[in-house]
Amino acid sequence: MRTLPPPARQPDRDRQPDRTSGRRQGWVNWGRNVSASPSDLVVARSTADVEDAVRRAHEAGQRVKALGSGHSFNTIAVTDGVALNVRNLSGIESLVPEPDGTVLVGLGAGTRLHEVGPALWSLGLAMRNMGDIDAQTLSGALSTGTHGTGSAFTGLTDQIAGMTIVTADGTAVRCDPTTEPELFAAARLGLGALGVVTTIVLRCVPAFLLEAVEGPGRLDPVLENWEQDRTANDHYEFYWFPHTDQVHTKRNRRLSVEGDASPGWRAAAARFAGRIGKETLENGVFEVINRVVTRVPRMIPSVNRLSASVAGSTSHSVGRSYRMFVTPRRVRFREMEYAVPVERIPDLLRELSQWFGQTDYRTAFPVEVRCAAADDIWLSTAFGRPTGYVAVHEYYRREADDYFRAFEAMARAMGGRPHWGKVHHRTAEDLAPSYPHFEDFRRVRNRWDPDRVFDNSYLRRVLG
Repeated sequence: MRTLPPPARQPDRDRQPDRTSGRRQGWVNWGRNVSASPSDLVVARSTADVEDAVRRAHEAGQRVKALGSGHSFNTIAVTDGVALNVRNLSGIESLVPEPDGTVLVGLGAGTRLHEVGPALWSLGLAMRNMGDIDAQTLSGALSTGTHGTGSAFTGLTDQIAGMTIVTADGTAVRCDPTTEPELFAAARLGLGALGVVTTIVLRCVPAFLLEAVEGPGRLDPVLENWEQDRTANDHYEFYWFPHTDQVHTKRNRRLSVEGDASPGWRAAAARFAGRIGKETLENGVFEVINRVVTRVPRMIPSVNRLSASVAGSTSHSVGRSYRMFVTPRRVRFREMEYAVPVERIPDLLRELSQWFGQTDYRTAFPVEVRCAAADDIWLSTAFGRPTGYVAVHEYYRREADDYFRAFEAMARAMGGRPHWGKVHHRTAEDLAPSYPHFEDFRRVRNRWDPDRVFDNSYLRRVLG
């Protein structure tokens, strides 16, 4: 591993935060299905700015919510009080090598995931696992339970080794497994209910490459081989094209980095050309397709068969982990995702396929299927069980309520837990039995935010 440089210089604590108040500030999420009008917008440049903003809000009886990149599809970030932009809390702040070869890396909570990968790579490091979207802020992704895929790998939240969180009285509190351990246990996946996270310490691993093999398949054989494929590959997922029996599989294998992992110019040029073609197909053409089928839904089954055939050729590539994990998503959509016991994935997909056959609903968006190892994080969707994930999407200009509610009913009947940052209709009453530490989380919340400074309508619904 390369020599580690000194930590980045901390922001100037004497600089005043940018504040806009006295008029409502409009905000809308990426999926264009959630909007808000905060009374005050504060752009923080340091932890001290966050402390000041939270303290002022508490004294004035206002609520506070941190704003990330708006990639949640529900109202988790909505407030009519103070909206706190933490994107300037960015970059690497500390590095602590560990005896086991990992490195504890302190990062500003507003660092975008697409910034984390290159920064770590320059140090010979990587995140152990990543999701397939990297537009989120680090704190936003972790606070809602972003997970990635891989039967032997837990979600992103399990990589947290410590954090700093500004609590309801405006005090920055450091927590880890030995310092304020209960706050740490809850805040690793805290839903924004416990405070504003300003620094996150990740346990990072030596940099690695991923070898990706993608290709076509048929739904029934893929479901029959689900157990074998998900365990035989380091990171496995597949996409099913509704109204067809066609799927697209992705198999990633981890490779060590030997010397400089940069490819020669010919290989780089070929990869660039491939990425341009993939980008055009998956985003440019797909946007046009969705605009057309929004007007003419009866075309969707034929379009899906065509999309599956075009995307179905087998491909092979090798690249840096943070690049290979991610798939560009520029076509706006809304999403619901449920976590079920991993062995129930074939049952859930078959039931969903049967539902499509019995209704007139049509969708051009593929259904995404992934997996994760069990973890011990209180509000994790993978708490205590190996988990399979099924995500359903719909173009943001189309109405999807019937589709999402039908899928939610199927997943709930199989013990499903909803992704905290995506569309769902669950309440505290029916969520509590799914999480053995649900009451522990609420007890910690009562201790650290008794006045509900960080409350909003979403938290009242899911936490009570």
